[in-house]
Amino acid sequence: MKLPEKPLPQRQKLARAGEGPAKPALLLEERRRNQRVMLRMPVILHVPGKQNSINAMTVAVNELGAMLVVSEPLPLGTRLIVENPKSQKRLGASVTRAPQVSPEGSLVPVEFAARAPAFWNIFFPPSGS
Repeated sequence: MKLPEKPLPQRQKLARAGEGPAKPALLLEERRRNQRVMLRMPVILHVPGKQNSINAMTVAVNELGAMLVVSEPLPLGTRLIVENPKSQKRLGASVTRAPQVSPEGSLVPVEFAARAPAFWNIFFPPSGS
């Protein structure tokens, strides 16, 4: 007696421009350019035109920037200087998406003007590509 053949599961492919919708996780996987590390550490933000600096906390970091928790939302496109108070290093950055509200404050993604693997004083795991 021969068992009925089951169709092989189809591999999901990433969506391309002009194709139908894709699952959000796959889009995020495609967009992730660098390995991120979950890291909670204080940073200081210097925004041109603001007299006082802003205290923030990292949630996740990578060689190109970080996800920050900030007490006040910073609009998309805001240019700023991110300071690592432990090393006193400073880097130019900009807000890459509109902030999202969380119980801790506003989640603000920032991207550095240039790749900076040594800014956080940690070693990043190799990319899984």
